[in-house]
Amino acid sequence: MTLSVTHSDATTQPARNLLPLWVGAGVYVLLLISGNRLLADTDTLWQITVGQWILDHHAVPETDVYSFTMRGQPWISTQWLAQVLYAKAYALAGWRGPVVLAASAIALTFALFVHALGKHLRESTTLLFATAALLLTLPHLLARPHVLAFPVLVTWIGGLIDAADRKDAPPLALTLLIALWANLHGGFVFGLFFIAPAALDALVNAEAAARRALALRWIVFALVALAASCLTPYGWNALLASQKILSLGAALPLIIEWTPANFGSLGPFEVCLLLAIGFALLNGIKLPPMRILMLLGLLHMALAQGRAVEILALVGPLVLAAPLARQMDGALAADPQGSHAISWRAAAAVVLVLAIGTVASATTLQFAPRMRGMPVAAVTELKKLNLARVLNDYDFGGYLIASGVAPFIDGRTELYGEKFFVDHNAASGLMEPDNLFRLLDEYQIEATFLRTQSAATKLLDHMDGWEKVYSDDIATIHLRKANARHSREPVIDPVAK
Repeated sequence: MTLSVTHSDATTQPARNLLPLWVGAGVYVLLLISGNRLLADTDTLWQITVGQWILDHHAVPETDVYSFTMRGQPWISTQWLAQVLYAKAYALAGWRGPVVLAASAIALTFALFVHALGKHLRESTTLLFATAALLLTLPHLLARPHVLAFPVLVTWIGGLIDAADRKDAPPLALTLLIALWANLHGGFVFGLFFIAPAALDALVNAEAAARRALALRWIVFALVALAASCLTPYGWNALLASQKILSLGAALPLIIEWTPANFGSLGPFEVCLLLAIGFALLNGIKLPPMRILMLLGLLHMALAQGRAVEILALVGPLVLAAPLARQMDGALAADPQGSHAISWRAAAAVVLVLAIGTVASATTLQFAPRMRGMPVAAVTELKKLNLARVLNDYDFGGYLIASGVAPFIDGRTELYGEKFFVDHNAASGLMEPDNLFRLLDEYQIEATFLRTQSAATKLLDHMDGWEKVYSDDIATIHLRKANARHSREPVIDPVAK
């Protein structure tokens, strides 16, 4: 009888340890099947263009070489390594390359995420957190640099939280991750900031006699991590560049992915948040003070900026896992005696099967950026005009860079600064019409390349000195022409009394 029970435990434990592999494989297959969704953002186009520039010049950019408004101004790319990886992937396999690269990074992220939670929580609870994280991150799962940094984010935060749970300091080897992160994406600054609450959590829960030595070890770790984050082609300027993004002020709420949360309609974020609140109230969940502060800080970020929802989704459960397992008295906890090591043989087998499947799917799954909403035909006409100074819509900037046309403005908002971006937004939307006229004259604009339905486009339709030379349902081109005259006045609907 004893032999039978022992054999049963031995055979079921490996199956349990395969959960991260199955989740990662499932996410990869899902993303590969819907691969065109990863290419839905025009930012992917200019990211690859910058990466190819780096490969061609064997250097990273120090000044702007793309726009005509900021050409020659200081600009660095803190995402240079991710851009190079995307450019290499595109050169090797066309659009399939960036799709596979992004899908692999996201799949690895969820495998690591499930593995970290599985140390504390049961499979059902872990899968619940993983499902919620996938739903919350889904809108921002795109072939852009930030997803290549996701595995680093999960591993780094997991390492800090694990050290805090052990009332210990993280190993210095972990700082290698922050060096990699600093070359992949500017979000590494969040990783540096998170050292402070993790250290405080460890110190608060440590024995009083051990706190002084532990504090010194955390300080050393923080200093080494800070130094490691400067191991980029730009040195400590990478930190300054991230600070420039965070100080864009009034410009950030005008960018969709930076807008605050809006609960005007029911969405995944609100559903997950309400379910979490309901679960906590029903079960009387209590968290240690520092974990409460961590969670509240993550929630504030997610409410203040839409793109921070993914941080809450991936970091929040790591913060909660150990306290939840302890408080729920085993109801949510994993077997404390069980091994949670992933079989490398099993991992290699899964990766091999996925690789074979990826190659085999080449004839059935074709990938290309979503052209709907992109000014493809309009750019073709614009290039025929051979103009140098064109006022473009903000959303068209990335496509213009990829097409070899110097934009007025594009997605590198930190390059243009708060005032420039806000002025352009007010001009194109006619919130301040004077801004439109000022920009047209100040930058000696030869033509405008704006969305057909924008307020500025409608106004130019009726302005002398501007001739509409091309228009479709996406973009309209107005050419500056001194003798252009318009006899028809815009229609003004009388206000109903």
